[in-house]
Amino acid sequence: MFEITFLGTSASAPSIKRGLSSLVVQHDEYRFMIDCGEGTQRQLLKSGIGFKRLNHILLTHGHLDHILGLAGLVSTFLRWEAIEEINIYGSRHTMERVDDLINGVVLRHQPAGIPLNLYDIKPGLIFQAEKFQITAFPVDHRGSSSLGYRFDEYGRRPFLPEKAEALSVPPGPWRKDLVAGKEISLPDGRTILPDQVLGAEQPGISLAVVGDVGKPEKLIEHVRGADALIIEATYLKEEQEMAATYGHSTAESVACLANEAGVGQLILTHISRRYRDADILDEARAIFPDTLLARDFDTFQVKRKG
Repeated sequence: MFEITFLGTSASAPSIKRGLSSLVVQHDEYRFMIDCGEGTQRQLLKSGIGFKRLNHILLTHGHLDHILGLAGLVSTFLRWEAIEEINIYGSRHTMERVDDLINGVVLRHQPAGIPLNLYDIKPGLIFQAEKFQITAFPVDHRGSSSLGYRFDEYGRRPFLPEKAEALSVPPGPWRKDLVAGKEISLPDGRTILPDQVLGAEQPGISLAVVGDVGKPEKLIEHVRGADALIIEATYLKEEQEMAATYGHSTAESVACLANEAGVGQLILTHISRRYRDADILDEARAIFPDTLLARDFDTFQVKRKG
């Protein structure tokens, strides 16, 4: 299961109700911040998430409304020693701006005191854990070398306790080893294979997160089949030309993407102050009914249905 907490959902500039772009994805003990707009560290405290274990920051691109909060956040991390290391990921274009901000302004080219790692990443696999992986994919947004991120749980074979009971497999380490795919030897001398107590493989949960995007139709294969897609909806279709000029999307165009890519749920963010929430939702839901619009501090769970 992935849990998402939105820290900032406004487009370009903050509003009274919405902060600048940032969200946190959690999976078991892992936490990943995606983008860090101005004021994000205060949003972290208000949300109740806090700073612990928040040592992975994924950036979609280097525009200031998505990275300016890094200066304050990193400064706080270094003073409070809240985490053991900081890992920031983004494209080369993004990381050049982050390097200027962190090393030039915050650190003034002095040692950080804790490991501060700036990773220039390319599309492809960027992170692996025991139960899931993260891949990056290219996103078209005004020549900014933007990236989107896809979180994919690995498939698993469910343990069937009734089969274990029928084979008189005791609870404890024997069953744990079978779940891990290891054959076991019981005290009575019998050998039990994982296939005897495991069901058919079930696919893992998947989540795709996209920041600003000018041509969402290019993302179909990258987000295909995701259980949830988080993406911007800065404009309505009545201002489609303006959206194209500034490299952004309309609620209608991202709903079409969700429909064509067969995603499970669409969650809209990066909301402009010029529109009512209801109008954005109406436009998207006319094409893709299972659409939600995120507000600051909203939390969503992406988990296996049924």
